[in-house]
Amino acid sequence: MTRLSAAGPYKGVFPVAPTVFDAEGRLDLDGQKRCIDFMIDAGSHGLCILANFSEQFVLADDERDLVMTTVLDHVAGRVPVIVTTTHFATHICAERSRRAQEAGAAMVMVMPPYHGATFRVPEASIYAFYKAVSDAIDIPIMVQDAPVAGTPLSVPFLAKMAQEIENLAYFKIEVPQAANKLRALIEAGGESIVGPWDGEEAITLMADLDAGATGAMTGGGFPDGIRQIIDPYFAGHREAALDAYQRWLPLINYENRQAGFATAKILMQEGGVIKHDTLRAPLPPVHPATRAGLLELARRLDPLVLRWGK
Repeated sequence: MTRLSAAGPYKGVFPVAPTVFDAEGRLDLDGQKRCIDFMIDAGSHGLCILANFSEQFVLADDERDLVMTTVLDHVAGRVPVIVTTTHFATHICAERSRRAQEAGAAMVMVMPPYHGATFRVPEASIYAFYKAVSDAIDIPIMVQDAPVAGTPLSVPFLAKMAQEIENLAYFKIEVPQAANKLRALIEAGGESIVGPWDGEEAITLMADLDAGATGAMTGGGFPDGIRQIIDPYFAGHREAALDAYQRWLPLINYENRQAGFATAKILMQEGGVIKHDTLRAPLPPVHPATRAGLLELARRLDPLVLRWGK
C-alpha cells in the first residue's frame, strides 16, 4: 500500500536535533542553524526535528512552525529531514503533517494519541488516526513506538497498519526488548516494513541491527560516533562494528541514563557549536557533576562536536 518517496528508502543515522535557546530560553535561530550544520558535517544521513529530544513539548505552535521552516530552509535538501508532528487531535496532527510536507519534510514521525498518564484511545481509533494523517500527505509516516506514550502497539497491529495504510512504513521501536519486537515486526509485516529503526539513543543498537534495523534515530551530539558502528555493520564487518559499539557505549549510556536530552546541547556548547545549552523552564539545568562526567567521557572519544566550533 505504501507510496515511497523517490529518494527512499531512508537508512542510516538520523539523529534528533535539539531546539536551541538563548540564555533566557528564547529561540536562538542562528544557533539552530549552526547546530544543523554541525550535525550534517558530523555525518548524519538525515535529521529529525521537533521530537521529544528536541523539547517539542515546551514549544508554542508558532515556535514549532518557525523552527520547522528555519531548519528546512537552511538544510535546503542537503539531507532528508523528518519532522515530528505528534498531537492528540487527529485533524491537528494531519494538518501539521501536511504543512511539514509542504515545507519540504521527507517524512513525518508520529506517536499514537495519548495525554498524561491515563488518556488513551482504543486500537480502532489509533488506526483511524494514522489513516487520516496518511490521507493528508504523500510522504512516509514513521510510527514512534515509545514508552512515553504509554500505548501498547502490538506487532500484529503495527503490521496490519503497515499493510493497509498508505504511506505508513517506518517504525521507531523504543520499547523494552526492542530487538525482539523489531524481529517479529519484520517477520509479520514483510515488505510493508520499509524502515525498521532503532531509537532510545542507540543504547540497544547492536542487538537492533542484528534484528534487522536499517536506521538509528539517536541524540544529536555525536553522529560521527554512531556512524563508526553502523557503517562497518552494513558493510559486513561485524567485528569492527562491535569494537566501535564497545568504545561508544559508555557515552551512549551516559546520555540515555544521566544527561538525557541535555546531552547534545552540553556537547555543542562545549565545542562552540552553540552559545548556550539552555533547557527551557521548568526543566532544571543539568547538575554540574553530571555535566562534568559527560564531558570527561566524551573527551576520551574526541567526537567532532568538541572541535567543530573552535
